[in-house]
Amino acid sequence: MSDPKIITISGSLRAEATNRKLLAEAVRLFGPAEVIEADLNLPLYDGDDEQAKGIPEAVQRLSDQIEAADAVIISTPEYNGAPSGVLKNALDWVSRTSSSPWQDTPVAIMSAAAGRSGGEKSQVILRTFLVPFQARVLTGPQVHLAKSHSEFDDSGRLRSERYTETLEALMTKLRVEISR
Repeated sequence: MSDPKIITISGSLRAEATNRKLLAEAVRLFGPAEVIEADLNLPLYDGDDEQAKGIPEAVQRLSDQIEAADAVIISTPEYNGAPSGVLKNALDWVSRTSSSPWQDTPVAIMSAAAGRSGGEKSQVILRTFLVPFQARVLTGPQVHLAKSHSEFDDSGRLRSERYTETLEALMTKLRVEISR
């Protein structure tokens, strides 16, 4: 059996975002997999642009990557109590493509945020965003990385054994969900 295909989606565009670091740790703990990092540098959704120009190539590529994946791992920051606009924009654009790439796809959600709740609100909202897509969103264990700027060592590894164990448990559940 070949390694599963995983697409990782960071709700932050920053190169050194803690959500990207959290995704890297998730992939490491998941184990052998073919991994693609999604590119959310997409134009803002505009129905007039869609009607005039169609689906942008970058959006179609993202949709195709999700459809081809065995699972998706999303890590979202929390901006003003919600997921980032970049992530919502990507979800909106992908929903406009001709396929239903999310349907029945296992999805693990996590968050890394500067605040003390670790992005808990953004995860709740992101789960509601995914409901219309009929993805198989894992219910937990939930990973809310609080004060995330101080949670990684110089090599990008999580400092906290508790966070590492919780993330590893989530990745184990994702691996099981893929095999269902």
